[in-house]
Amino acid sequence: MLFNTSQFILLFLPVTFAVYFWLNRKKQILAAKAWLVTASLYFYAYWDIRFLPIILLSMAFNYAIGTGLAQGYQRKKNTLGMLHKSTNKKTILAFGIACNLVLLAYFKYRGFFIENLNHAFDTSFSEPKIILPLAISFFTFQQIAYLVDSFRGETAEYDLLNYSLFVTFFPQLIAGPIVHHREMMSQFRSRWTLLPRYRNILLGLFIFAIGLFKKAGLADTFAQWANAGFDGTQQLSFYAAWATSLSYTFQLYFDFSGYCDMATGAALLFNIHLPINFNSPYKAIDIKDFWRRWHITLSRFLRDYLYIPLGGNRLSISRTYVNLMLTFILGGLWHGASWMFVIWGALHGGALVINNLYRLTNLEMPKALAWTITFLFVNVSWVFFRANTMVDAMNVLNGMVDIKSAFSTNAAIVPTAELAWGGWFSDVLLQSVPATMIGYIIPFFAIILAFALITLKNAYELAEGEWNKTKLWSGAVLLSIGIYLTVCSASKVFLYFNF
Repeated sequence: MLFNTSQFILLFLPVTFAVYFWLNRKKQILAAKAWLVTASLYFYAYWDIRFLPIILLSMAFNYAIGTGLAQGYQRKKNTLGMLHKSTNKKTILAFGIACNLVLLAYFKYRGFFIENLNHAFDTSFSEPKIILPLAISFFTFQQIAYLVDSFRGETAEYDLLNYSLFVTFFPQLIAGPIVHHREMMSQFRSRWTLLPRYRNILLGLFIFAIGLFKKAGLADTFAQWANAGFDGTQQLSFYAAWATSLSYTFQLYFDFSGYCDMATGAALLFNIHLPINFNSPYKAIDIKDFWRRWHITLSRFLRDYLYIPLGGNRLSISRTYVNLMLTFILGGLWHGASWMFVIWGALHGGALVINNLYRLTNLEMPKALAWTITFLFVNVSWVFFRANTMVDAMNVLNGMVDIKSAFSTNAAIVPTAELAWGGWFSDVLLQSVPATMIGYIIPFFAIILAFALITLKNAYELAEGEWNKTKLWSGAVLLSIGIYLTVCSASKVFLYFNF
């Protein structure tokens, strides 16, 4: 079930909300939490019920291991007065992490491993056709972090119901944010979350509606041009290649950022504050700044549970750079079983190394130039992230530097398709603009609009700074939701569901 469907907006969300707070008003607190867990599991199983046992077994296994590690830590602390971790606990932690990674590897990387094994050794092992369970990367990372923190003695003894809610809470279940037990468990146990709060409802609807506009009005429109360029077989000209790469750059941002806005907004209806996952990343003025703003919770996980355990920046400079490269290569591989993701991760790791070396010179770069270089790098690296093969990536990149074609290309070959926000717009445009110009006008007008939008305040800044206007904004955006549901058909995919 997707956030941008009428089933979710008009049925699942209001029913879940109403029953949850009705049970709380009746002082049936445990029943209300159980209802929210049940509703979240239904939300997860709606796509394919066959994968429901996987998340249930994963939760039960990690809860048992994590509870054992936390209790063992407390016993050690109380009886010996010290915080030493026994070899036995390390073995249990290693076993728990290994089981999580094996589960992830089986579903996500088995085919990739066999494909590369066949290629490297000229073997002919059959590649299994395995459907990737929804959200397995997200709930696996979330629970690995829980195990590590239990080993460190940083978790309390949570009950199974609260732990289940921590893992399955539907706004963040499918594509994040990757939440941390420290920021969630206290909210699930707090009495302040038990009754509906007018301000949170308004802010939640406000943020949700902004995310819905990003997804339905912007990301799905850019998707048409990105797909036409990346999935087509034609050689791309200069304009077509730039339209393709920039369309995907904005599609991915508005798709994932929109999803996170909707997740945050839906959670606020239940008085739950999810961590901010995007903070206007295309405003970044260097690659380090970009990763402070893009997919913030993934960056946090990679830093705390991979980069720092590898040694972080505590060792030599060369080792620090090796740790950066390994972290981002593995971060790229987390996104998918493809060498294209590995290349993308290596590019970002290399960019961070170069950024650190540049900082050693103490030279200051003009902010406009710094932003331009950062954005262009991010745009080029997304080409590898999106392309299915190196051939597809080079087709786009070659077109982007084919200056000669900029002066000889027929505009009609620029990839275009019917606009997502309504066929009537295309019809009006075709009546007033020559057909050969459509290829230029539509995508580049949308790209210019996107550049303008990313300079504005994001949803969270608007929600915090415009509270006096929020009621008016909420009414306007709710009306927009109704128009959207009436006129437009819902997209069937969020990009990050694939990762």
